[in-house]
Amino acid sequence: MRRLWLGRRRNYKTLTSSIGQRLVGGSREEAWCDLCLSLSFPRKAPAMALGLFRVCLVVVTAIINHPLLFPRENATVPENEEEIIRKMQAHQEKLQLEQLRLEEEVARLAAEKEALEPVAEEGQQQNESRVAWDLWSTLCMILFLVIEVWRQDHQDGPSPECLGGDEDELPGLQGAPLRGLTLPNKATLDHFYERCIRGATADAARTREFVEGFVDDLLEALRSLCNRDTDMEVEDFIGVDSMYENWQVDKPLLCNLFVPFMPPEPFHFHPELWCSSRSVPLDRQGYGQIKVVRADEDTRGCICGKTKLGEDMLCLLHGKNNLLQPGREVKDPLCARDSPYLDTMQVMKWFQMALTRAWHRIAHKYEFDLAFGQLETPGSLKIKFRSGKFMPFNLIPVIQCDDSDLYFVSYLAREPSGGTPASSTDWLLSFAVYERHFLRMTSKALPEGACHLSCLQIASFLLSKQSRLTGPSGLGNYHLKTALLHLLLARRAADWKAGQLDARLQELLCFVEKSLLEKKLHHFFIGNRKVPEAMGLPEAVRRAEPLNLFRPFVLQRRLYRKTVDSFYEMLKNAPALINEYSVHIPSDHASLPQKAVIL
Repeated sequence: MRRLWLGRRRNYKTLTSSIGQRLVGGSREEAWCDLCLSLSFPRKAPAMALGLFRVCLVVVTAIINHPLLFPRENATVPENEEEIIRKMQAHQEKLQLEQLRLEEEVARLAAEKEALEPVAEEGQQQNESRVAWDLWSTLCMILFLVIEVWRQDHQDGPSPECLGGDEDELPGLQGAPLRGLTLPNKATLDHFYERCIRGATADAARTREFVEGFVDDLLEALRSLCNRDTDMEVEDFIGVDSMYENWQVDKPLLCNLFVPFMPPEPFHFHPELWCSSRSVPLDRQGYGQIKVVRADEDTRGCICGKTKLGEDMLCLLHGKNNLLQPGREVKDPLCARDSPYLDTMQVMKWFQMALTRAWHRIAHKYEFDLAFGQLETPGSLKIKFRSGKFMPFNLIPVIQCDDSDLYFVSYLAREPSGGTPASSTDWLLSFAVYERHFLRMTSKALPEGACHLSCLQIASFLLSKQSRLTGPSGLGNYHLKTALLHLLLARRAADWKAGQLDARLQELLCFVEKSLLEKKLHHFFIGNRKVPEAMGLPEAVRRAEPLNLFRPFVLQRRLYRKTVDSFYEMLKNAPALINEYSVHIPSDHASLPQKAVIL
């Protein structure tokens, strides 16, 4: 019995140790399963064994549930949960505060938006009204410009265009007749020219010969009275304008003579063209100034004026003692006050006094008197014969521009540009010599008996008669000649045959009409690069901006209206005037003006 008890005790110890190892090394479930399997003994076991089993089961259960043997992994969860809850509560409080702040910000922005909406709407309305006003102003300006252009082109009739041409820049070379007005036919024009114009200019050669002989004698006397050391040196005269271009028609015949002069030594002239400066006003284009300098003061052509000489070098032409000092006044009587530039008024006074002394020197040789025709133009002279007839001519003092055929004139009986000099030091640049050379060169290339001068003579005759009826206007013979020069450059030589007189005359008048309506007639030489290079025109003048001879019409509307009305009245009266003068040629000798000053 004891042996049986000891055996079972050993079995229980073995089972207990096995279960303990399972619990230590394995899991609770495995230990519990081993226990159940090990205790599956027969039901015949005594009650002691059952009690012992219950005790062991309690012990095993206590061991299994002991916290030191099997520590729980989530034993610290309660403490961490409290900390997390605290953090979550603090974070929630922050979120609530941030939400309150954002709600306040949204409310403020909404209030500002509501406050700005009326201002924005008002600004948008103002912008819309401003845009509408700007658009309306632009449309009004465009409409005004269109109406102005239409008025300029059509208020005096349809835009005139003439027979075809070859130069695109020239206005009015294609289209219909002049404002519905017609000129006499070719037969009537030929008859008028032969009886009225050609006969009236038959004695032009004798007039030129007489005037040239007298002027030669007068200038020779003037030279004999001048002091070569102090007075101006007068050169030979040059014949210009209609009398020397063979298209003079007005009576009495008028000779225009240029008289070049030079300063005494050691002075000489330095012309300054308007196109050499960029700051010249538009109304001063075509003018220039003449600077009087001493020969030893002019270093422009010497190397000493362009380089710095050393202390041991000296220019033999321009020494240090001869250089121009700043502020030094040129001691010349014909210069403007406190200025080195030549004065036109001083030149006029000098020339008038010189002519008076020269005439007194030779007056005993002639059986006529010499008088000044106009006091404001000292070179306008009249030879008064004892029979009561007179012969006018103009002596115009001029200064040659360098070595060209350009001349600065102190005055003209009527300036082509229609303006007056703004300063007494402004000299008008004359192209009269170039114009005479161009007409002479062109005539050689035209057919024999060309009608170009005949057209100019008839147009000049009509303008002269109209001026006597309605008074002078802004249109002169110089404008007619300029229009003819443009047509000569544009037309072929074959178009100027004698049989096309009527067509070319209508084209000339049409060209003038279109230029008047556009208020634009460009100078023939200034800025015209189509002029043949054989003319020898200075390059500075060729490359200058074109000069509009009708620019005064833009500013003087009354003069423009009078000129346009006078032109159309001339066209209207042309047929009757030509027919009248073709039948009866009146004696057109003018009388001596009442205000003539005897020298």
